[in-house]
Amino acid sequence: MNDMDAWIQTRYGGVDEVARTQIDVPQPQRGEVLLRVRATGLNAADRHIMTGEPLLLRSAFGWSRPKQPVRGIDVAGTVVALGPEASGFAVGDEVVGEIPGGGGLAEYAIAPAGRLVPRPAEVDPVTAAALPIAGGTAWQALRRADVASGDRVLVLGASGGVGTFTVQLAAVRGAEVHALCSERNRALVASLGASTTYDRRTVPLAALPEKGFDVVVDIAGDSPLRAVRRLVRDGGSAVLVAGEGGRVLGPIPRVARAAALSVFSRRPLHPLAATAKPEALRELLALAADGRIAPVVERTWPLAEAGAALAHLAAGRTVGKVVVTVE
Repeated sequence: MNDMDAWIQTRYGGVDEVARTQIDVPQPQRGEVLLRVRATGLNAADRHIMTGEPLLLRSAFGWSRPKQPVRGIDVAGTVVALGPEASGFAVGDEVVGEIPGGGGLAEYAIAPAGRLVPRPAEVDPVTAAALPIAGGTAWQALRRADVASGDRVLVLGASGGVGTFTVQLAAVRGAEVHALCSERNRALVASLGASTTYDRRTVPLAALPEKGFDVVVDIAGDSPLRAVRRLVRDGGSAVLVAGEGGRVLGPIPRVARAAALSVFSRRPLHPLAATAKPEALRELLALAADGRIAPVVERTWPLAEAGAALAHLAAGRTVGKVVVTVE
């Protein structure tokens, strides 16, 4: 086990900067484990790191090129080696979790043991790899808004990875879910638990009832903040999930405006900076094992075609999730 197949990039840019090559199998350091990758879920975060935009993120991931050249943060795999002081797992364990910075588009990957949780036998690797970032973000958004049974929840941008999980998890909590998405995805979103769906191209936010919702989860991130707040009842809130924005600062200006609009407001706007939460992933895996949620996986690609999967992700029209499998 000296080298492995991996998709790497040596500088920021588009999909053309990512190439399949042979590199050394990494060795686990203190508190880390080595995984034989089974499946890797792709997310908007992988696209942002690949392109190096917004430029602000380079302060964390590398100024001139990515510190970690292999994309793929969400990984399901098998533990094959443990570094010093890596506790809680044994060789042969099936696990899933988030790898800081990436590394999943390869045959083997290094992960901090503290970021991993066991994968239940009832949950296959593709399902598991689709859960961590998108499912975890949806979980944190609903918890931030304290969504409870009977709440009226509006999801803006309901057909992507985070959106499809938000609809399902809100329905699991007993909420009455309303959703905006494209016309072609309305039936899909309804099947996930939305009682009412709207075509985002023909139904403006102004057409929706003023103060008509206990919670608005804004994943699309392209609506004026005042228009979003108008939809929230007094005592309710909106959670801003979208991480898009300008080329330099990304969502920071929108976050600042949301903070200013929320001062003394009875309808606050809460920007969400989702983080890796193993406790959320454990809950998501349990729900998946029980059949109460299921990721919408638009398509899977084998590792040999991971470049095509990244290109599909970069095009920005993914419905649900894209997953790369490793034989």
